[in-house]
Amino acid sequence: MRLFVALSPPPEALAEVAEVVGSHRDEWPELRWVAPQTWHVTLSFLGEVSEDVLPALDVRLRRAAGRYPPMTLSFEGGGAFSSAARARVVWLGLRGGGSGLSRLAASLAAGAQRAGAVHTDRKPFHPHLTLARARPRTGVDARPLVDSLSSFAGTPWRADSVHLMRSHLGPSVRYETLESWPLAGRD
Repeated sequence: MRLFVALSPPPEALAEVAEVVGSHRDEWPELRWVAPQTWHVTLSFLGEVSEDVLPALDVRLRRAAGRYPPMTLSFEGGGAFSSAARARVVWLGLRGGGSGLSRLAASLAAGAQRAGAVHTDRKPFHPHLTLARARPRTGVDARPLVDSLSSFAGTPWRADSVHLMRSHLGPSVRYETLESWPLAGRD
């Protein structure tokens, strides 16, 4: 099964994002817009994981999450991978958490690897909320869109747990929460 570990922003924060994104959807038909009900912040992509790894994964990810305190985060500013001029992914950035958010992501990835999830993503962690993906493989010049999102600053929200998610791919992508663990460390 295809797994990842994520933060699930609260509905209020996602409603703000939906309001901002809604005005752009029709203006950018060359983008495939991510369905709001699937929005999340990926902390660690685990890839294909066999079901027999789940018990060890539960132990390792629970331990990793328990070391970190809840964090106050907010969505802020727009961007694109690989660049706004050749965007393959358009996103909103994440503010807050300091280096704790990056350390949490690294700890979750390391724990998943020790548990037997061998396909963890090795790319540098860049916290973001994916809004859209380019239809053509070469990317889209999304500079006007990224510029219009650059001034977005969402209301702060509290991240107090992480979730092990399963991807169900197909014509209609959906995600299933398999397990959740509290961020239980002390400030």
